[in-house]
Amino acid sequence: MATNMFRANGKSFYWMGNETHKVPMALYSENRQRLVQRLKGNLRTPADAYIFLEGGKNVSLYDTDVDYNVFRQEPYFMWTFGVPLPDCIGLVEVASGNPYLFVPRYPEEYGIWMGSPPKAEDFKDAFGIDNVYYMDELEAFLDKLPSVTLLTLNGKNSDSGLTTPKITWDKLLRYKIKDDLLYYEITQCRVIKNKYEIEVLRYVAAVSVEAHKRVMHYVKPGVYEYQCESEFLNYCYQNGGCRHVSYTCICGSGHNSSILHYGHEGAPNNKAIENGEMCLFDMGANYCGYAADITCSYPANGKFTEDQKAIYNAVLDASRAVINALKPGQSWVAMHKLANRVMLTKLKEIGILVGEVEHMLQAELAAFFQPHGLGHFIGLDVHDVGGYLTGHPPRPTERSLKSLRTARTIEKGMYVTVEPGCYFIDTLLDEALSNEKLSVFFNKEVLQRFRGFGGVRIEDDILITEEGCEIFSCNLPRTVAEIEAFMKSKLASN
Repeated sequence: MATNMFRANGKSFYWMGNETHKVPMALYSENRQRLVQRLKGNLRTPADAYIFLEGGKNVSLYDTDVDYNVFRQEPYFMWTFGVPLPDCIGLVEVASGNPYLFVPRYPEEYGIWMGSPPKAEDFKDAFGIDNVYYMDELEAFLDKLPSVTLLTLNGKNSDSGLTTPKITWDKLLRYKIKDDLLYYEITQCRVIKNKYEIEVLRYVAAVSVEAHKRVMHYVKPGVYEYQCESEFLNYCYQNGGCRHVSYTCICGSGHNSSILHYGHEGAPNNKAIENGEMCLFDMGANYCGYAADITCSYPANGKFTEDQKAIYNAVLDASRAVINALKPGQSWVAMHKLANRVMLTKLKEIGILVGEVEHMLQAELAAFFQPHGLGHFIGLDVHDVGGYLTGHPPRPTERSLKSLRTARTIEKGMYVTVEPGCYFIDTLLDEALSNEKLSVFFNKEVLQRFRGFGGVRIEDDILITEEGCEIFSCNLPRTVAEIEAFMKSKLASN
């Protein structure tokens, strides 16, 4: 069938050819087994339960047959079945763990426009699922069962605030539905990565690292931000087989490096990079649905000024303090507070701040330099699910903590970003200076020197291990000396 699915020695896998990573379909069978075991351990799971997941659909422009973009599978369906094609439904019998896949029965004219239409047998071979039927057989399949309760997704993403999509299959309401069980159990499974997922994440992080390094050798005063984005995209696809990136690339230079989600359609990475400016490039490839999310900050000309060096080292020290402390049992909130403490201490040493760091922390001053959280879960979604599940700590309400994407205790198998930052955002600085309880901490003369500086963020992708953590983006030049030497090596090779 016309996908990137291959079969060898009786095993199926996703592969983009050349030196790209082979993703075994065992990844998804293990996910299904983990989910089934969790459901079996839940006393509220009916004896006749079947997991019911509907895949995504292509979305076309309303006035034409052109799709908005290349199809990307709905993440819960992808996590469970690994099928990257639209318009499918999957079932898993909880009692036996057996999966059932229902696929479109493509018309013959499909072959004219889209290529040879895949048959049910093709799906069996490609995805390692024995029970494959056509969508028009789903109703008859369910009607033959002596009893069935369909476990459907119903939950709210704690980052976006959006609920899971409504199921579009028009026969669903004929059956007994239970929608208050599956979302929690499958989301909790997604928080902890299995061994196959870890290897995909390791691969896509490595591709992203090399793409970032390619950009570091490409950037110079006079090029445009979007040209740096293009270098990243080209490397990820051409060398890594990554047709997608995980989010819109953020390529901010100068003042734009202080715009947290720069790069969107209203600010499309379209500024010419000037000599002496800092660049903040936040970009991550995506392979087989799995995401990387890495940020590098450095001067466009390859040489830090003393002020740039000072702010960069403050962020780097905060990053390394967290990574050195990160291990199972640690509170994510405590890790964020640790980063805040290090950052404020360094800003005091630079001379931007004055007073007692403890008092600054109590006043939540850190939020005016880093308004976002320390990091987030990452997986099939770049801001992966599970941050604020029932039974885990709720979202904090304090200003310096409310943007945290989770407040959970760290566990082995979690995959997170650590991304402290320091930004000079006029709106926030003006607010702080107008507050008499906060303004006392500023050396206004030194602060003025940093107006228009932009920002620095250092973001790494990190697996929580049994004793600590592993940095999947560790091959990037991170210290000032490493960055300057690496960027200088570009000049020497030209």
